[in-house]
Amino acid sequence: MIKPTLVVLFVACVLFVQYRGRVRARWSRQILDHSTFMAPVNAVMYLFSRVPTTPFLDPGAVFPQLEPLRRNWRVIRDEAVALRDAEKIAASSSYNDAGFNSFFRRGWKRFYLRWYGPAHPSARALCPKTTALIESIPEVRAAMFAQLPPGSELRPHRDPFAGSLRLHLGLSTPNDDGCYIEVDGIRKSWRDGEWMMFDETYIHHAHNNTPQDRVILFCDIARPLRFGLPGLFNRAVAATLLAGGASPNLPGDPTGGVNRAFGHLYTLRLKAKALRERSRLAYYALKWGLVAAVVVGIWAL
Repeated sequence: MIKPTLVVLFVACVLFVQYRGRVRARWSRQILDHSTFMAPVNAVMYLFSRVPTTPFLDPGAVFPQLEPLRRNWRVIRDEAVALRDAEKIAASSSYNDAGFNSFFRRGWKRFYLRWYGPAHPSARALCPKTTALIESIPEVRAAMFAQLPPGSELRPHRDPFAGSLRLHLGLSTPNDDGCYIEVDGIRKSWRDGEWMMFDETYIHHAHNNTPQDRVILFCDIARPLRFGLPGLFNRAVAATLLAGGASPNLPGDPTGGVNRAFGHLYTLRLKAKALRERSRLAYYALKWGLVAAVVVGIWAL
């Protein structure tokens, strides 16, 4: 009786995640998406959230403690632009950034300030003022400078974990509606010195259809939760699973356990892509056969 109950609860959580917004992924993609496996965890985050679970939120109203970031946006911008001009905001040079690996192929670049742990040594050295601001606000769990060059895009996706909310602060942007992000069908454009906050577990995508660069401060802000136990669970997930996604800017920066394993796993991914090129039938037979084997194995436990 326990197994069927758990299966029903899991399926209910997956359905909730899939249908909570207006924009949805195809089931052929959603069923193997990381947000599907995280659905029971995320359902708890939504249920106990002390802030609205809408696609966009007003960061000033919900998190007044973040105001120093907006107030000092020019200071942050100057350090970010200096890094961009020195080509320090960059794609990963190896397979050590699992969370954003697919973004690099479409032009997106980043420079980590911190990632669910202490500030990167390179950030302390190269952008000390921004790093000090970030570290002065406990709610900021992760932060980076994110660059979207002209013609670049991020295709529709969900982020896996609902324990945080995403803050974007415009630093050096086209100030043009041709450079935008769309979250659950709602479109907003970046402007210098202005910020936006959204729930990254809704499907979202971004485009820069202008001839100018876009550089922003990108932060993950801890979602406030009702009661102590959900908050404790949220912090535990952040300190283990999400901290494993730390990726270096320069030698001496931390690389999390997830990213240390990612290079080996990506070798298998490349072999799978090669198989798909040779025979789509064999590729999908193997893919869904493995999925079925995992499901049967879990059921047998």
